[in-house]
Amino acid sequence: MKGLFGQITGSELKFVTQETTLPEVLDSHDVRIHVKACGLSPVDIKFLGEIGLQRDAIPVGREVAGIVQRVGPKVTFFQPDDEVVGILPLDSVCSGLSDVIDINEQYLVSKPEKLSCTSVAAALEDGLRAYSALHTHAHMAAGQTLLVVDGASSFGLMCIQLASYHGVKVLTTSHSEEQHVFLEQLRPRVGVQEPLVVRVIPVYKNPSELLPAIMEETGGLGVDIVVDQGVSLQEQERPEKDQAEETEATFLPHKHDIISMLAVGGHWVTSQQDMQLDPPDSRLMFLKSASVSFLNPQVWLASSSQQGRYLHILRDIMEKMSSGILRPQPEEAVPVQEAAATMEDVQHQHKKKVVVEM
Repeated sequence: MKGLFGQITGSELKFVTQETTLPEVLDSHDVRIHVKACGLSPVDIKFLGEIGLQRDAIPVGREVAGIVQRVGPKVTFFQPDDEVVGILPLDSVCSGLSDVIDINEQYLVSKPEKLSCTSVAAALEDGLRAYSALHTHAHMAAGQTLLVVDGASSFGLMCIQLASYHGVKVLTTSHSEEQHVFLEQLRPRVGVQEPLVVRVIPVYKNPSELLPAIMEETGGLGVDIVVDQGVSLQEQERPEKDQAEETEATFLPHKHDIISMLAVGGHWVTSQQDMQLDPPDSRLMFLKSASVSFLNPQVWLASSSQQGRYLHILRDIMEKMSSGILRPQPEEAVPVQEAAATMEDVQHQHKKKVVVEM
């Protein structure tokens, strides 16, 4: 049986297929799953090293959906032929791109019959990130105003749908004309009683218009919540590698603009790992009694202290997908033979979501 693993070569991560084996006897609480689909997300080498889980061969592919083949003697939640979905723990030795894997039952939830394995594998991580950002960090409530940066991304769309369901007024940004057309379809129109988005701000035309547009839309009060997908730390920050990367970096909001658009008591949820606040920025946050938190959904799997809450989130994601509340962008599944080449692309383009069909 083969699986996909990452090998560190210098500062790069190379993806190779390796032979793997599973024990004949399952651990007491383990479940053996025949994998039907696996979502691919970038591997954070630095994070794995910092928590002591970096190894010579890093298993790739952790968001899995499949069918239970066998269960350990003490497994109580599942039985053979059950359809399940889950995220492999950080210390797992199994690659989700193997035909069969072993995983503890505490990391799995049941998959609704009406949902395809491909769709749930594509939505699992982004759904977890959206719940973490809006519920765990921002404590969103009906009537609040939210800015989702890059709403056309898979994570951004999850945030928009989840927030709109809970009665939050959503604003978002578009990074291309194609994205803008897509997001405009979510705005109010005849025959639609509950629009997902009240305004789409085309930052691809003029990034400096973001702050004025937010203040205009909120009557000068600002937004209660900002969820970003990275920020510009300096006004003059412009990558020079290629035009595509330069354009994407240009669209990132500057940290001072985000702080300026926060309402009194507002909350900023950031994915920028190295973000630092200068004294004037900290002073402005203090004057607004605002707060900032860092979004790292991997912590759900780095500690078992919140395991019950984590499983509740996964179950709720499945229920909301089944009822049509959460509708992730459809992802074209790639065959497992192209997994290694596809993962190279995913590793260098963090916003691209790919699902491998086994």
